[in-house]
Amino acid sequence: MIVLSFFAFLSGIATILSPCILPVLPLILSGSVGGKRKPLGVVTGFVLSFTVFTLLLSTLVQALNIAPDTLRWAAVIMIIGFGLVLLLPPLQKAFELFTSRLLAGKQKPGKSGFTGGVVLGSSLGLVWTPCVGPIMASVISLAITSRIDGGSVIIVLSYSLGTALPMLAVMAGGRSLLKKVPGLKRSTGRIQKVFAVVMIFVGLAIGFDLDRAFQTMILRAFPSYGSGLTALEMVDPVSKALDRRRAGDDGASLSGGQLELSWQNPPAKGELGDYGPAPEILTTGAWINSPPLTMEDLKGKVVLVDFWTYSCINCIRTIPYLKMWHEKYADRGLVILGVHSPEFAFERNEDNLRKAAEDLGVIWPVVQDNGFVQWQAYNNRYWPAHYFIDAEGRIRYYHFGEGDYGVSEMVIRELLAEAGNPVSEPFTAQPLQKGKGGMRTPEIYLGYGRSSGFRSGEEDGEYPKDESFEYTLPGNPGPDEWGLEGRWTVRDQFIESSGEGSLSLRFSASEVFLVVQPLEEGSRIRIELDGVVAGDTEDVFRGQLEPDENRLYKILKLKDPSDHLLKLDVEGRVRLYAFTFG
Repeated sequence: MIVLSFFAFLSGIATILSPCILPVLPLILSGSVGGKRKPLGVVTGFVLSFTVFTLLLSTLVQALNIAPDTLRWAAVIMIIGFGLVLLLPPLQKAFELFTSRLLAGKQKPGKSGFTGGVVLGSSLGLVWTPCVGPIMASVISLAITSRIDGGSVIIVLSYSLGTALPMLAVMAGGRSLLKKVPGLKRSTGRIQKVFAVVMIFVGLAIGFDLDRAFQTMILRAFPSYGSGLTALEMVDPVSKALDRRRAGDDGASLSGGQLELSWQNPPAKGELGDYGPAPEILTTGAWINSPPLTMEDLKGKVVLVDFWTYSCINCIRTIPYLKMWHEKYADRGLVILGVHSPEFAFERNEDNLRKAAEDLGVIWPVVQDNGFVQWQAYNNRYWPAHYFIDAEGRIRYYHFGEGDYGVSEMVIRELLAEAGNPVSEPFTAQPLQKGKGGMRTPEIYLGYGRSSGFRSGEEDGEYPKDESFEYTLPGNPGPDEWGLEGRWTVRDQFIESSGEGSLSLRFSASEVFLVVQPLEEGSRIRIELDGVVAGDTEDVFRGQLEPDENRLYKILKLKDPSDHLLKLDVEGRVRLYAFTFG
């Protein structure tokens, strides 16, 4: 429990950098203006509110028989109301008089701000939708299924206290700035009114779900933003502690699920196994984009079960890949089944889910799992989680979290081939991602085992594998395409030069990396960008790379990430494995 609490605390600190939090940052910053104890009130209200509602919200919603959105709307009203209080002097005086009487005269009007801070912090706790990792995911899933223990309380408190620290720092920094800059200090009243207007706007935006639209827009512009914030939870001590917590002190399963899949030791990348029959679809929630399905209905299909929730940034980042696989392989026998296990109460609302699915472009079958029935059947613990099921209905592979999209697509293709539906079209490791200048090129593997975009060879696209061959480049490559000139040997994991040869690649990115293995001393690679010698990096000097060990080399660093043509002229024998882009 100490390990999980410590890492939950660290995760809470990192949350302030999350794209999920951007829409409510103005509310935190507004704590800079007001009584000197207002920041303390904000974090006190937040810690108590977030802890209570994370653990008890689902129970309260069911016990009071209220709509899941009710408390979120209550928070919206509190935020807008507090903004009006700051904006309108009569309301401000009335609020100060009320809080002074409430505290039996202990607070002088306009001096403390602690009570107002508590109100603001409490509303923040209700609308706070962090990008949670496996620790908080395990707590939330227990809370939703009404299985809360002392450990859950400690973990959520640790997380909220960790989040409160940068909150307090932001507000303290704002107050310090107001004091140090004379012009700002004289304009405190006007600044307070600006914050009041911002609070009202943010409250309305949250009420109309514009906060989710905003964070989706941010991710479309910066797809990798915040992607590593839960990485600190992906370490052995955390996974072992979660396994112990899941199993209980006596080793018995707490989840009651049908599967025992290892989160700590997932399958080797792309290695198919047999993890038993996939659980039946047990949840009785609403279906979107499909009539109700059973596993029997899906026999003969390759099924990708995707556990997700629509306000989870990590889940949103996987949707472009799911969309690509659906478009590319649905007519070959792939069915993507989204299991929506909601992280927060407002996500339980069917109308909210339908609107979110439409906004995010989710067109494959989705079933609501508000009671976490399907989640428990899989012994799942993470958003997003992907389970790959073969045509016989058996789980053959699984993957937790973001990343490894090329591996996932390779698994899909292998399972389709097993089902008698082999795919001959070029392999696409990743969909294109938006960058500053357009679309960023995905990772490109050069060996035939996972290659994509290769345009050299004979007219029919065939070329000899594992044999030396004289290649020619048929014109300039198109976007994300590459080709060879000279004598090369294309092998499963890499391409190997025979002495002299060149590689041309068209890409869009700010940074280009290449995995190289030198096979003889003195091998060198001359690098040209758009017909001129490339600039220097930490690995390239005067446009030339001299690889001395088998590793990843940074070969380009650009200010303009738009379309470029890269040419590598190779002298000597080297092996080239893969390009990656930043």
